[in-house]
Amino acid sequence: MATDKTYSVVGTTVQPDGQLKIRWTNNIMRIKILHREGHTDILLADLGREMTKYEAVKAMQSLDEFQDAKYQAVIAEYLEEKAPKSAKAPAAVATAAADTETV
Repeated sequence: MATDKTYSVVGTTVQPDGQLKIRWTNNIMRIKILHREGHTDILLADLGREMTKYEAVKAMQSLDEFQDAKYQAVIAEYLEEKAPKSAKAPAAVATAAADTETV
């Protein structure tokens, strides 16, 4: 389900289970909550304006703090999975010419 929700802060954390995940928020102070919940390696960046999740991750892709391979891998995976689907072209309808025999 698509939403119009926007975020001004994007980043990554390592969850308690060890998985690196992308995070979005509108308050940089979310760091305190993430830390309290057991997240480590918390890295959040202020985007300067509000963006959709997809736009935020696209912007994140070029930020200096996310240039390490581990960040680029999780960013690429998200962008591939969430890439806007192009409108499918209508399938060509095959028309068979009716064979008629003249007797």
